[in-house]
Amino acid sequence: MIGSPDLEQIIADAQRVFANAADTATLEKEKARFLGKNSALTALLKGLSKLDPEVRKREGAGINVAKQRVEKALNARRQEFSDALINQRLAAEAIDVTLPGLRSSVGSLHPVMQTWERIEQIFHSIGFDVADGPEIETDWYNFTALNSPENHPARSMQDTFYLDAKDAQGRPLLLRTHMSAMQVRYAQIHKPPIKSIVPGRTYRIDSDATHSPMFHQIEGLWIDESISFADLKGVYIAFLRQFFERNDILIRFRPSYFPFTEPSAEIDMRFERGKNAGCWLEISGSGQVHPNVLHNMGLDPKLYTGFAFGSGLERLTMLRYGVDDMRSFFENDLRFLRQFT
Repeated sequence: MIGSPDLEQIIADAQRVFANAADTATLEKEKARFLGKNSALTALLKGLSKLDPEVRKREGAGINVAKQRVEKALNARRQEFSDALINQRLAAEAIDVTLPGLRSSVGSLHPVMQTWERIEQIFHSIGFDVADGPEIETDWYNFTALNSPENHPARSMQDTFYLDAKDAQGRPLLLRTHMSAMQVRYAQIHKPPIKSIVPGRTYRIDSDATHSPMFHQIEGLWIDESISFADLKGVYIAFLRQFFERNDILIRFRPSYFPFTEPSAEIDMRFERGKNAGCWLEISGSGQVHPNVLHNMGLDPKLYTGFAFGSGLERLTMLRYGVDDMRSFFENDLRFLRQFT
């Protein structure tokens, strides 16, 4: 029973051994010594069957109490190991609240994307729809439908990246060289009057301070009855003044050649005052839509006329923010980009 020297000694030995266990593995090993099949307590319980019922009842109660005290000592030591592990982890993961915090950087749109959005807003305000098209284009839409048949010398002006693939009709595929490739696509699914702009990425084998193999361009198209070159001049001049938010802009339309417009003109501009004053810069190609292109759109050239223009977004961005080298837009230098945050 509980007052028995054997039971008291077992309890004392168990409490001492458990308290001295260096780790959980040692503790669990010692558990078998006091509570396992071959332990002294188990032997005492097995011996109860030989005792008289009254004695068995009394002795059994004492042994069970002793077993409970041993288990209590075991669980107490287990809890100590668990608490120590938690405290160790908390210490390792502690945060010094006196240290300065980590500040999140504030991002912004890329300057070219800012120009993109600004142009969309301006043209949308005067009734132009914003359209989109595929970057992988067919040779037909990119060249042939725009009055540049195969082997036409004008194609050499826009050397580009061809794919080792063809479309369902067997036509070559390439990365589009200009947003003009959307002229015929858009007109085939919209009836006049057609007023649209198409911004997007374009590709040409070209790279220097004012050119990039990948650049952004916006194509403008207006087709209706009696649309003239005067409409082109009025729309584009108004756009530039609103885009740059100034009226001291000189604009000239310089005769040029594009196979998909006739007559055609390069659009140059300069500021009368400021950093770029007195310096003409070409910013767009433009002209009246060629009758052959109108025919490829499924329109009657005798009934409909129109104008188109294509402007480089990087060029406009360079002028707006005073950037000297187009390559700066694609180098991902945060010191440069933070200027536009």
